[in-house]
Amino acid sequence: MGETVSKGERTRRRILERSAPMFNTRGYSGTSVGDVAREAGLEKAGIYNHFSGKEDLALAAFDFSTGIMRRRYEAALEGKEGALERLLAFTEVLSGLNEDPPVAGGCPVLNTAVEADDANPALKEKAAGAATDWLRLVGSIVKEGAASGELKADADPREVASVVVATLEGALMLGKLLDDPEHVRRAEEHVVQYLRSLAREPRSSQEAG
Repeated sequence: MGETVSKGERTRRRILERSAPMFNTRGYSGTSVGDVAREAGLEKAGIYNHFSGKEDLALAAFDFSTGIMRRRYEAALEGKEGALERLLAFTEVLSGLNEDPPVAGGCPVLNTAVEADDANPALKEKAAGAATDWLRLVGSIVKEGAASGELKADADPREVASVVVATLEGALMLGKLLDDPEHVRRAEEHVVQYLRSLAREPRSSQEAG
């Protein structure tokens, strides 16, 4: 028997589904509770029944957006056994945010980081947490790959994570700013080559003997 979802939970989800694209497209300062209420077909009081205020709503909307991304990563990594295969899957998902963002507006981590920076510490902390999760994910895969011998022993998990995430996020920013997806395509190709260069060369039969 399926899990029963209450009317309140359905309403909360509808609010998040409507507000996440608004915050990600217009930004925190450009989105009001009234805007969200109208988009969700509610009175403002209906929003406040579920969220204490605009910041609470924006934080939940960010979690909603990054939750979609997390599920994409989980689906992409599922069944991938090798470290290189998993790293390439991560790269494909992150670079794909240009053409297929989790919600309208592009990468929510990038958008929130740029807008929130020093203006909204709570949102900045959320964006920093999401970016850190990505770095840790890539780093852990590299660490496992180096330990198993699939990747070169001197592959530095932190360095690889920084290069991959920073390169792709920077490309997403340029692609959006200049309305040119070629920046993302080029960055993805570069990252793929970089990751493949980390693979440990199989020993020849002569060396093995």
